[in-house]
Amino acid sequence: MTNAEHREHRIGLLLVAAAALAWSTSGLFVRNISAELTTMLFWRGIFSGTAVFALFLYLERGRSLAIIRSLRWPTLAVALLSAAGMITGIGALRHTTVADAMVIYATVPFVTAALAYLVIGEKPSRATLIASTVALLGVGVMLLGAEMGGSLFGQFLAVLMTLSMAGFTTIMRQHREVPMLPAMALSAWICSSACFWFADPMAVSQQDFLLIVAFGVLQNGAGLALYTFGSKRVPAAEATLLAALEVPFTPLWVFLFLGEVPSLQTLLGGGIVLAALSMHILSEFRRRPAAQTTPAMAP
Repeated sequence: MTNAEHREHRIGLLLVAAAALAWSTSGLFVRNISAELTTMLFWRGIFSGTAVFALFLYLERGRSLAIIRSLRWPTLAVALLSAAGMITGIGALRHTTVADAMVIYATVPFVTAALAYLVIGEKPSRATLIASTVALLGVGVMLLGAEMGGSLFGQFLAVLMTLSMAGFTTIMRQHREVPMLPAMALSAWICSSACFWFADPMAVSQQDFLLIVAFGVLQNGAGLALYTFGSKRVPAAEATLLAALEVPFTPLWVFLFLGEVPSLQTLLGGGIVLAALSMHILSEFRRRPAAQTTPAMAP
């Protein structure tokens, strides 16, 4: 890895970690928004998609229309897979236990590693696999004593959510030259469209509406944009691994700001996940790039 590649890798680590931190604020919004779930998700998709697309227009300015016209199947595939991940994630939580969904989703770094190797020939590093294993054990500790055995349909949806995350991350990694912000915006709008048929968009109080705007822009929109920028710079398996930072931080924010005390298992397991990912990030920052040799000049 050259100095430039090493620098890009570091930036990618920080961007994906920041995306996970943005996503981890979901508990704060869900706890404070009283609107019905599908209504909340409908409006969140509208605002998050619009925020991401506005960012794309700002960054590309005069090139925006030309870029949109040039987009092909990778963009559509990412949009559909990202939307599928959001929709199946919601469905999994509705049709199976949280424990079932989390255990299945915790395998996403391994699924991504296998998919990225098969599709684009990208091998995960040993450090990524070790950190993924420790993080998976941490999730297991968090779920000790939790209710398991949800419906087979709900577990199937959790598997689809995991495959969707692995799929769109691998495609974004493979097509790093393709601007993917339009795909992320479209995925949010697709999710919103799916929720529309079960929502009551007008049954939202002013306070809830303002919170949903923040939910869409700061939690989902910012997370999607940061993940888009970061996942192009780090291996696919490592990107999905770092996204697991969402797991320990979600209950932490709820505890700090809302006083909801997590269980001992959540504290221990979340600590294991956080330690595994923090050590991985630190080790990657300390790793020196390969020395670059300069060919000797002919006498």
